[in-house]
Amino acid sequence: MAKMTFRYGAVSSAKTLNLLAVAHQVERQGKRVVVMKPALDTRDGPRTVASRAGLDREADVVLTEDTDLAADDYRGAACILVDEAQFLSAHVVEQLRELTRSAGVTVFAYGLRTDFRGRLFEGSRRLLELADSIEEVKTSCALCDRKAVFNQRLLAGRPVTEGPAVQLGGDESYRGVCYDHLGSGT
Repeated sequence: MAKMTFRYGAVSSAKTLNLLAVAHQVERQGKRVVVMKPALDTRDGPRTVASRAGLDREADVVLTEDTDLAADDYRGAACILVDEAQFLSAHVVEQLRELTRSAGVTVFAYGLRTDFRGRLFEGSRRLLELADSIEEVKTSCALCDRKAVFNQRLLAGRPVTEGPAVQLGGDESYRGVCYDHLGSGT
C-alpha cells in the first residue's frame, strides 16, 4: 500500500544525498522515479536537485504553490521523491497525499522541519499532519558532538536571529546546531 513519508533533518544532514541515492537505487531496479522540487529553490538552477556532496540530477517536476497533480501522470511510478519539501504549500502537500491513494504511488518528501527561528515551515507543518511516517535524518551540531536539531542562519559567519523566514543559501548561510548553540553561535 502506498504511503507518504516525511524525512526531515537540520541543514547539512544529507537529506538530498539520501533522496538521490534512493532515486538511483530504484531506477537501477528498472522502476520509474519522479523527482520533484519547489520552484522557490533556485540555488542550483531552476530544475537542478543538488547535494552538498556534489551529486545532482534534474527534477522531473517543478512545483508552484498552486500546482495540481493529476493521478494519471503518476500511475505506474514506484515513488515520488520531493526535495526541499519545507517550501511546499499546504495545497501541494495535500495533492501529494492524495496521489498515494488515487495513483497508488509512494511519496518521500525531504526537507527542513523548522526555519532558523525554530518555527515550522508551511510545507513541513502539513507534512507532519498528513504523513504516514515521519523519519529524522540525523546529523551532529556544527559546533559540538550533540545532535543538530536547529538551523542557524549566518551573516558574514555570525549567527543572526532576525530576518525573513525564507532566504536561500548553503553552508555560507546556514549550519545545523544543537539547542545550546542556537542562540550563542560559539
